[in-house]
Amino acid sequence: MIVDKPLWVSLPVPALLLGADDRILDTNPAAESFLNLSAKSLIGAPVWDKVMIDSPLEEAFVRARANLSSLFVNDVDVGSGERPPMQCNIQFAPLTGSDNIMIMMISPREIASRMTTNAHSGRAAKSAIGMAEMLAHEIKNPLAGITGAAQLLSMNLPPEDQELTDLIVEESRRIVKLLEQVEQFGNLRPAERRPVNIHDVLDRARQSASVGFGAHMMFIEDYDPSLPPTFADGDQLLQVFLNLLKNASEAGGDGGSIRLRTFYDPSLRIRRADGNHARLPLQVEVVDDGPGLPPEIAGDVFEPFVSGRENGTGLGLALVSKLIGDIGGWISVDSSPGKTVFRISLPLVPRDLSHTSDKGDS
Repeated sequence: MIVDKPLWVSLPVPALLLGADDRILDTNPAAESFLNLSAKSLIGAPVWDKVMIDSPLEEAFVRARANLSSLFVNDVDVGSGERPPMQCNIQFAPLTGSDNIMIMMISPREIASRMTTNAHSGRAAKSAIGMAEMLAHEIKNPLAGITGAAQLLSMNLPPEDQELTDLIVEESRRIVKLLEQVEQFGNLRPAERRPVNIHDVLDRARQSASVGFGAHMMFIEDYDPSLPPTFADGDQLLQVFLNLLKNASEAGGDGGSIRLRTFYDPSLRIRRADGNHARLPLQVEVVDDGPGLPPEIAGDVFEPFVSGRENGTGLGLALVSKLIGDIGGWISVDSSPGKTVFRISLPLVPRDLSHTSDKGDS
């Protein structure tokens, strides 16, 4: 055995072992998932036939191999014939104690950017809590009085003059609705986490959307039926899916489509604040074919009050980010004209609970 097998299999980043002829000697599960290729199709094949890198690094790699030195390549697009390119950092290094074998490790930049984005968004969401309490107490009550007074005034006005009072009532109700959204940030109730079937929650959200705000859209289900349950608050997860489907429905025009995709990806592991590591292998993607996010807000869509729509509140995605954080998950977005993908990464049910859950389901 060239490397320690348990260590090799447990590596959270894609890794390949390359022989002296640049053919792949071994691959770990994270590399199979990242390249969307099986170990059988990878092992024995020339690495440059299976790993497409948008950078002329073959000569530099030959020098690194000849000198038994390491090679670092940052910010390059890496893909395969079975998956689109993703910006990554790549590291090559000689395997100590081997005969001219190199190890290649691929670090998708997506993971680092997702962690940074979510940590920042989480802080922003928390800062909105104090503001929510102030707005709720200081503004909602006077608005109720203004709405009532406008309705009383309209009773004594001729129809041609009721337009202004109707406007007062309509705008007051819009602000109250906005405040109610902001107020949800102040909900400090801990998530009631339990084993949840992701597909059951997705189906509830899809059914609700298809008869309401998403009636003009075509929904496509691309589910992995073998996906195990996640450990989450089912009600909060439903709210997350509904918010994302509403965004996708508003982005797509008549005849547009929304693809709901689930799959297993073992490559993402995060370090919690308590120092423990957590795996988030359960993936849910909501994909729409709308015009994409405006470039100027694409990096800040999970911040409160950031919106690409004319009358948007900018609170829906901020709330989604907070709820996903509350159940221990991560969310990211990748947007280009014609395709926007919101991806949620969720945890598995802890082992000590999954056995109990299996008994309860039988």
